Amino acid sequence: MARRGGYPGGMPGNMNNLMKQAQRMQRQMEEASKELEEKEVSAAAGGGVVEVTVSGKKEVTKVKIDPEAVDPEDVEMLEDLIMAATNEALRKMEELSQSRMSEFTGGLGGLM
Repeated sequence: MARRGGYPGGMPGNMNNLMKQAQRMQRQMEEASKELEEKEVSAAAGGGVVEVTVSGKKEVTKVKIDPEAVDPEDVEMLEDLIMAATNEALRKMEELSQSRMSEFTGGLGGLM
């Protein structure tokens, strides 16, 4: 006798319920993504003489340079400090983003 109401291969559960859960999770991820775009993180280099702030869109929004970091004889050092602070701020934003998104994808194993 043929099974009624099931899915080929005997797939357990209610497919409609699964789709609703997936749509809810997608909405939550979109909201979290928008929330992250509004966040900012800062990082400093050279003991705080250079500070860079980046947005959740991974754009530099502010660069703050202490006057003591400005040495006309050593522009290369200032360039290195700006680069280090920028890279650290971007790394922090990436960590924040991954942490927030793992709240949704953590239980999915290899699906995402």
